[in-house]
Amino acid sequence: MVHEYRTSRRIEFADTDMAGIAHFSRFYVFMEQAEHEFLRSLGFSIHMELDGELISWPRVQASCEFTAAVRFEDEVKIRLFVKRKGSKSMTYGCEFSKDGEAVAVGELTSVCCLCDPGGGVMKGIEIPAVIADKMEQAPPE
Repeated sequence: MVHEYRTSRRIEFADTDMAGIAHFSRFYVFMEQAEHEFLRSLGFSIHMELDGELISWPRVQASCEFTAAVRFEDEVKIRLFVKRKGSKSMTYGCEFSKDGEAVAVGELTSVCCLCDPGGGVMKGIEIPAVIADKMEQAPPE
């Protein structure tokens, strides 16, 4: 079972504000991208068909605290980990660093939902065992 995923990202020009500093909103995008990569690394997707049903993971909470600036062309290391594995939801912690120094810490909660493409309705469901069995909560630090 897996409890974390590590990736990196180079800050692109489009990620920055007029001062060349990564805009705070981009960290939410980076967290979401890391979540997508994590699920893909396990053979799943954020939006997938499973046993003939369409499953998705809408976010119900996201937060991020910033401790240092990152700039255009900086490489940021991203550690996404399972902070809490519930019966219907996953809460991920996310740590961002540059050159070994922390620059931000975030949290993202997603709920496993059954999608009704015709009616546009989503209903929270138990995380399917095939998915849940591949993930575990990170050990406490």
